Amino acid sequence: MADKGMSDKIKGAVNKVKGETKDQVGNAKNDPNMQAEGKKDKTKGDIQDGIGNFKNNANK
Repeated sequence: MADKGMSDKIKGAVNKVKGETKDQVGNAKNDPNMQAEGKKDKTKGDIQDGIGNFKNNANK
């Protein structure tokens, strides 16, 4: 059952990295839209990570 939580944690980590990359590229290019998109992806990653933690703790 820990598999489900781990899957969410991996997806969360991928979204965090994707978001951070967009945020940094947006900053370098002075593109506030790309920065906002990056922040949104990072938030999505944080939420997915939290869901993964919840699932792991619920299965104990």
